Amino acid sequence: MVRLDRKVWSNEMKREQQIEILAKYAHKSWSGWTKYMLGKCLKRWPGDAHMPREFVDRWTRQMNTPYEDLPESEKEPDRVEARKMLELLGL
Repeated sequence: MVRLDRKVWSNEMKREQQIEILAKYAHKSWSGWTKYMLGKCLKRWPGDAHMPREFVDRWTRQMNTPYEDLPESEKEPDRVEARKMLELLGL
């Protein structure tokens, strides 16, 4: 789970401050996903990794499926991310 700093979103904040809050979240989210994805890889040679077919097939299907057509179990991680964004925005 990505730990978020408690920030109160305000329209009074400078645009640069708002961008930095959201960019920090985006980086934490991306790095968490990347760690997860690389953890699924089989390590071959130093610096090389192989992604098992089952993950390639599943993630290809998911990325090509509109959100509304995903099963509920696959929508939930997106909802978790949406809740984190709302928390950042103080909503």
